[in-house]
Formats: sequence, structure tokens, C-alpha cells
Amino acid sequence: MTPKHQPWRAPTLRVARPPLRDLLNLPNLLTLLRLFLVPVFLGFVSRHQYTYALYVFALAALTDSLDGTVARWFHSKTELGAYLDPFADKLMLLSAFIALTFEHVMPSWVLGVVIIRDVVIVVGYFMISFVTGERIPVRPSYIGKASTFFQLSCIIGALIQLEGSYPREWRALLYTMVAVSAVSGMHYVYRGLVWLFYREPQMFEE
Repeated sequence: MTPKHQPWRAPTLRVARPPLRDLLNLPNLLTLLRLFLVPVFLGFVSRHQYTYALYVFALAALTDSLDGTVARWFHSKTELGAYLDPFADKLMLLSAFIALTFEHVMPSWVLGVVIIRDVVIVVGYFMISFVTGERIPVRPSYIGKASTFFQLSCIIGALIQLEGSYPREWRALLYTMVAVSAVSGMHYVYRGLVWLFYREPQMFEE
């Protein structure tokens, strides 16, 4: 008997999945710990337990400095970590600024500067990705890292000072943070425009 004709089927393409131990390596676990510490921090702030909030935020800031260092030392950088780390940073910092502003610990105009900077960066990132059809690599600049450092320092200083009785040194730190954050925002905009110029040069033609 002649075998029945079998319809041709395209071979199934199997995409190799990274093992779970590679995704949940030590740097990514530190980043996840920072995410889990955010609601703990907000809970202490809402109860006006600022000392405990300071300890939790300091621990979260420590994980922020450790995850990148550990990833470089052990060559364990992952694409998941490249996106998860800045997301955890933004969530931690914005949550802290918003909570301390509502508790009248942080000046409200500072929150406005921080939010505007982050909105411009995030919206610009998605707009450029949409126009070019490419994913822009998430690589923080040195001025961006400096902005994060000063924002962390200001939040820790605000938790230490409290009650709005800020010394002159803390106000100088606050103004420095605002200036560095604004400059870093403009620098990211510049980097985005340069990326867009080389990918879509016709958009810049007169």
C-alpha cells in the first residue's frame, strides 16, 4: 500500500531559554530585594517611624551600589538586570520623594523637578524606540549616576533632619542635586537625539 501523503510542516524553531539560576543570579536578587524594600520603606514613613525608614532606605541604597559591582566582578550581567536595575532605582527614588513630600519632609518643588526629568527621559526613550524600531541599550551615563547619588544623599539627609529645619549644608546638597539632575536630563535628551540622528537622519533634514 502506498503511504498516505502527509502535509509538509515547517520545523519548529525552539528558542533556548536561559536557566533560572542565570536569571536569578546574585545581582538580580539584590535588585529584587531593593524592589521589595520599597513598600517596607513606605510603611515606616506613613507611620512616621523615620528612623526605621532611614535604615531600610540605606539598605536599599546599598543594594543599588552592590548589584552593579557584583555583576562586573563575577561577569554575571544579564539583559534582565540591565532593565530591572534602572526600574528599581526609579521606583525607589520616586516613591521616597513622593512619600517625603506628602509628609512635608521634602520641599514640593524638588519632587516636581525629579518627576519632570524622569518623565522626559522615559517618554523620550519610548518615542525614539518607536520611531527607529530598535531597542536603545540602557546604559546610564556618569552624570546620570551622579544624579542618582545626589538624590539618594538628599533623601537620607531629609530623613536625618526632618521637621524642615534643614541646615545650610543640606540646602546646598539639595540645590546641587537639582542642578545635577537637570543637567543629566538634558544630557540624556542629547544622547537620544544623537542616536536618532544616526538612525533616522532624514528627520533632521531641512
